[in-house]
Amino acid sequence: MKALSSFLRLTDSLSDPRPVSAHCDLPCGVYDPAQAKIEAQSVKACMEKFNASDDEVFKGRAVAIKEQRADLVKHHLWVLWTDYFKPEHLEKFPQLHELFWKSTKAAGESKKTNDVAVADGLLSQIDEIDKIFWETKK
Repeated sequence: MKALSSFLRLTDSLSDPRPVSAHCDLPCGVYDPAQAKIEAQSVKACMEKFNASDDEVFKGRAVAIKEQRADLVKHHLWVLWTDYFKPEHLEKFPQLHELFWKSTKAAGESKKTNDVAVADGLLSQIDEIDKIFWETKK
């Protein structure tokens, strides 16, 4: 009976309708485009290693790692876009929407190719985001 009573108290506490708000899962305030850039550099390095190798097993591993890193690029960019940047940043930098759209698309495209030019374009877009990010910190 005591276990049932504890369970009922727990379920009551879970259904409490009081609103809770936070800008992310754990509002730490630590954001930096460097995380996306490091992963994009890894994507480019995997492409270069793939292109330089004749070992099919190695090439398969390079592709798998490249795809994981490309997903991490997208993740870090989305965190910046959804958790850090605010409407006032968009007012000051109206190109942000398109820049984030293009960069996350480029990260996805890098999963489909081993063309280093695609990775270079991604890195260039992340550099643009980085410049804007640090402007917002002034």
